[in-house]
Formats: sequence, structure tokens, C-alpha cells
Amino acid sequence: MDKSNIIKLSNGKKGETVKITQISIDGVMRRRLLDLGFVPGATVEVIRKSPLGDPIAFRVSQTVIALRKEESDRIEGVLMQS
Repeated sequence: MDKSNIIKLSNGKKGETVKITQISIDGVMRRRLLDLGFVPGATVEVIRKSPLGDPIAFRVSQTVIALRKEESDRIEGVLMQS
């Protein structure tokens, strides 16, 4: 796996797709994200960023979910080529 393609979910640009490789969140929030479909191997599309970059809307499992930058900073993945 090419390290240059590994990005934090928060660094994705609108329209980009990221395949999740690692979630560095613990506790209740980790369980909630896993239940929503943010699991290793899932593909996530960046839908929209607010003007200040927080929150960010993502499409995962045919659902749009907004995450705070604090949470999306702790999810890493491989940037998929279009």
C-alpha cells in the first residue's frame, strides 16, 4: 500500500472517495461510528464541507452523515482513484 495515498478523512476534498483503513476512536463514539458504517474496508465519499471545514458531510452505506473535524481527523483511509 502506497503511504502517499493514506489520508485523514477530514483532509478529503469534495467528491473524493476514501476506503477506510483505520479508526482511532474509542468508547461510545467508536461504537456509534461502526454502527453507522464507518468500518475498515468501507468506502466513504466526501459530500460537502462547511465554509470553516467543520462539520463535514460524508456518504457511507447510502446514508449522508455529518462528522465534526475532531472525529474525522481520527479516521484514516486510502484515497481511491476516480
